[in-house]
Amino acid sequence: MFEIKQFSFNIFGENTIVAWKDRTAAVIVDPGCYDESERAALTDFLSSEGITPAAIILTHAHPDHIFGVSFLQEKYNIPVYMHPDDVPVLDYSEKLSSKLGLTPPDISFPFEPVKEGETVGICGFNFEIIHTPGHTPGGVCYYDRTEGMIFTGDTLFAGTIGRSDLMMGDYDKLIVSVMDKLMLLDAAVEVYPGHGGKTTIGYERMNNPFLEPFNEPESTESDPR
Repeated sequence: MFEIKQFSFNIFGENTIVAWKDRTAAVIVDPGCYDESERAALTDFLSSEGITPAAIILTHAHPDHIFGVSFLQEKYNIPVYMHPDDVPVLDYSEKLSSKLGLTPPDISFPFEPVKEGETVGICGFNFEIIHTPGHTPGGVCYYDRTEGMIFTGDTLFAGTIGRSDLMMGDYDKLIVSVMDKLMLLDAAVEVYPGHGGKTTIGYERMNNPFLEPFNEPESTESDPR
């Protein structure tokens, strides 16, 4: 059984998640801690709970999800996992942050590449990598089949999907990623998104307005057309 601590960081209310099975080691998902107070909130929690980070996993490289990566990597000497197709997004994050009036993140951190279909074992989790381009080219979800949970970043939220109007976004690819990959998972799978509250695959099938082929009731009459 796993445990989770979720923080809401930066002006975008980004979900930074600490997940662990054994408190001696944890994985940090999308560390978006922007300033000193947010970094302290995260590290003070880890210290008080006796949790040592073992790795950082990134669902994508938008600045609100990576503000704290370099800080944490340097502090704990831990690997970072990211899909290489998001390198252009990583490079653009500096310019995007400046446009928003924010201090750009340090993007100099090295990372371990992940790809569709491989499994990354960290802290007792076995994360199946599901490549879900659309929000960004290298967007990925981390799915632990045994635990029945998935980190979806900004691909799928409770009641909606990620935006695709930012640089390198693609709505057609995003909706295909959600429909053809995520919605085929077991209904009971718990979804931990990059913003907002958690949900389940089954709930989104029935209620997400972007997923009408799943949530429309089946017709009991033949189609007269």
